[in-house]
Amino acid sequence: MWSLFKSDPEKKLKKQLKQKREQALHAQRNGDIRLFASLTQEAEAILKQLQQVQSDKA
Repeated sequence: MWSLFKSDPEKKLKKQLKQKREQALHAQRNGDIRLFASLTQEAEAILKQLQQVQSDKA
C-alpha cells in the first residue's frame, strides 16, 4: 500500500531529461552554443543515471 506514495526514480529522471533537452533546444535556436553544450552535457549525465536505474530494475 505504501508503494503507492513512493516516487518512481525512473519517471523523475525521464522528466528531468525531457526538460534539459527542451532547454538545450531553445538555447541552440537562440544561438547560445555554450549554454546548449552545457545543457547537453547535463542531459547526458541524467541519461546515464536513467540507464543505471533501468539496469538495476532488470
